[in-house]
Amino acid sequence: MTSLSVEMLAADTVEPITSAGNAQLGIAVLAGIAVIVLLITRFKLHAFLALTIGSLALGAFAGAPLDKAIASFSTGLGSTVAGVGVLIALGAILGKLLADSGGADQIVDTILAKAGGRAMPWAMVLIASIIGLPLFFEVGIVLLIPVVLMVAKRGNYSLMRIGIPALAGLSVMHGLIPPHPGPLVAIDAIGANLGVTLALGLVVAIPTVIIAGPVFSKFAARWVDIPAPEKMIPQRASDDLDKRPSFAATVATVLLPVVLMMAKALVDIIVDDPENGLQRVTDVIGSPLIALLAAVLVGIFTLGRAAGFTKERIGSTVEKSLAPIAGVLLIVGAGGGFKQTLIDIGVGQMILDFSKGWAIPTLLLAWLIAVAIRLATGSATVATISAAGLVAPLAADMSTSHAALLVLAIGAGSLFFSHVNDAGFWLVKEYFGMNVGQTIKTWSVMETIISVVGIVIVLLLSLVL
Repeated sequence: MTSLSVEMLAADTVEPITSAGNAQLGIAVLAGIAVIVLLITRFKLHAFLALTIGSLALGAFAGAPLDKAIASFSTGLGSTVAGVGVLIALGAILGKLLADSGGADQIVDTILAKAGGRAMPWAMVLIASIIGLPLFFEVGIVLLIPVVLMVAKRGNYSLMRIGIPALAGLSVMHGLIPPHPGPLVAIDAIGANLGVTLALGLVVAIPTVIIAGPVFSKFAARWVDIPAPEKMIPQRASDDLDKRPSFAATVATVLLPVVLMMAKALVDIIVDDPENGLQRVTDVIGSPLIALLAAVLVGIFTLGRAAGFTKERIGSTVEKSLAPIAGVLLIVGAGGGFKQTLIDIGVGQMILDFSKGWAIPTLLLAWLIAVAIRLATGSATVATISAAGLVAPLAADMSTSHAALLVLAIGAGSLFFSHVNDAGFWLVKEYFGMNVGQTIKTWSVMETIISVVGIVIVLLLSLVL
């Protein structure tokens, strides 16, 4: 994960596919986003088509040759689907096995029995934070969403009251806490101490996730009062089953990829030697693809067979799990295509050039740069790498604690206001069955709260450390 570098980003932005000036690029970004929003909200066009058209419009407004704009969009779509498409598919299979075998019912019934009423949002944010520690955001979503939706439906909770805390837990871990790629890249670029950054990251993360999760979910539930989408929730399978998996076996299966990826993260931090035999093994079994594939294969026995499924029934379950996610895959992929088009026309470099003249405190400057790049490109990782590379020279004379706070300021900025150019925006929208406006009022606002609360706490800590 530490192999990413600022130079890699620079290589992508040194030769943009257009020679347009910064003013034209800024107008092109606003126009491209406006086209997408207008097509979806006014003309009710499918998000996949809207994102495709918006990406081509963005390239045209920026003065890029049409063939290069098409190539950028195709590259972004392909890389996004390659990165998360298989993970979404494997997560859907595991989720279907979990639901059809009655394993999900077992988890939901146990959670409802142990943490009902007002405690449920707090239980969800705790579970999501623990699971989200070693996971990429997309992997955490595909593992948690089936449980979130079923808890909301079976317990008659507002979907936002349960879903927002879970999303907040995942997002805070993704942006602020190593061993996630973004924080690790920033630590490497700035030369911060990993242990100090992790410790201060937890100090920042705990109040941030409380405010953006359980607290904000009260307001989100009032603004967007929707039921859990039926198409994403199978009916209560265990009602028609003679038996179902035990709670322990079900939880162990769900947590298997978490344990494998956590093992990889710990070995990477402790050993940090690519030639070490243990690290080479954990790099393989701890990769998201292998970890989720292992969970699916184990789940066939601990979930499917435990529920008395025949081989034919298991095959049918796997086949039926893939159809509902076709639209999700296309939309997420197109969101990645739009993001790549933004990067290739030079928007990231435009923001970096513009920000060089800002005369403000370093921590706030780092946050603002990350915010601007996040808004323009939709990528938290690109925002983190760009901002870390720009402010790294300013960290030379910083204390150990302030260098760590600089990393956290960048991480907080990289989460600001996820919108239509972020693949995560579309992933949340589709899984929760919301429209664009509802997704902005819940998910986008939640991300903004995380970002703002995070930088406020970072600035406060800088006064006492």
